[in-house]
This record gives sequence, structure tokens and C-alpha cells, in this order.
Amino acid sequence: MRVVVQKVERAAVEIEGKIHASIGQGLLVLLGVEDADTHEDIDWLVGKISRLRVFDDENGVMNLSIRDAGGEFMVISQFTLHASTKKGNRPSYIRAAKPEHAIPMYEAFIESLEKESTCRVCSGEFGAYMKISLVNDGPVTIGVDSKNRE
Repeated sequence: MRVVVQKVERAAVEIEGKIHASIGQGLLVLLGVEDADTHEDIDWLVGKISRLRVFDDENGVMNLSIRDAGGEFMVISQFTLHASTKKGNRPSYIRAAKPEHAIPMYEAFIESLEKESTCRVCSGEFGAYMKISLVNDGPVTIGVDSKNRE
């Protein structure tokens, strides 16, 4: 399971020309699921993201978690995080999980993130064509892969 986490001043997801969800200060989480992912991957990633200290404290040092900063989450499914570009110029997405595995994992990730972080969590719509707008704060953008824990 891979994520790209972006600290944002604000973010919104638009589907079919309408705002589906939006957040203020918080973390935009782009989530890619592969067939080998389990609930253990969800638990580890949710713990890591919930405790990630990327928000400024009173001294301007990135020392606060999203919960400490009173932020919100937006989770967007992003199968392209598992793109392979080893051969040719057209990415292969063979490692990305099929919907029958990815959808339950995506939904479980969101549910677990709400419980663990106690923050508001909104999301896009799995499989929909979405337009994401954001104001990256910092900028802070961090990639995390549950298969690279060490």
C-alpha cells in the first residue's frame, strides 16, 4: 500500500463538475492499493499518517501531528501510485489491485483513519474521474510505502 501525503492549506475534490468534498488545513492522502496489501498494511499506514509530525508548533517547527493541529484528512484513491515505468513510455498498472480487493481496502483505510486519528476524514469516490485542487502548505509532500517499513 502506497500513499503520497500532502500537507494542505485547503483541498477539494470535484466529480462531474460538482464539489464532492473539501477540507481546510490538513492532509491530502493519495492512496494506492496492491493485491498483496492486508489490514496489517492499513493499520501500519494509518498509525504512521496519524502521528506524522508535519504541522508547525508555536516556534515554527514541524512538531505537531494532524490531531494536535486540529486538521482534517482527504483520502483519494490513486491506482497510478503503483505504476511501473521500467519498460517503454506507457506506464503499466499491473501491480495495482483490482476493484474487488481495492474497494474494501480503501473503505477500511478511511474507517480506520477516522477511528485512529479522531479527525474528520472525507474522500473522493473510488473509480470516479476526479479533479483535485489543493494549496500545498510548505510545500510538504511525503511518500510512504507499507512494504518499506525499515
